[in-house]
Amino acid sequence: MTIKEAQEIVDKWINTIGIRYYNELTNTAILMEEVGEVARLMARLYGEQSFKTKEKELAAAKDLPDEMADVLFVLICLANQTGIDLTEALERNLEKKSIRDKERHANNQKLK
Repeated sequence: MTIKEAQEIVDKWINTIGIRYYNELTNTAILMEEVGEVARLMARLYGEQSFKTKEKELAAAKDLPDEMADVLFVLICLANQTGIDLTEALERNLEKKSIRDKERHANNQKLK
């Protein structure tokens, strides 16, 4: 699925099953909540925090893809609501990064 297709699918889902979009401020708050859930799992799966039980750790590894998809879903909702074509936005962003960081990362001793 392309980003454009994802935006169309999410819009269709919102306008049928979801009834309507939450307002932009509510969706921004939901996005922060979802990012927090990803951060919590990352800190425990890849960082120094630990899980309370081994079962929680096994469940979390299965939850991470779903939590990342939640972040993407809400981000797509916000893009749709604000008229942003995420394909165009990502292409422009990558072009900007490529120009700005052309030599920056190659010259970063920390990355070698």
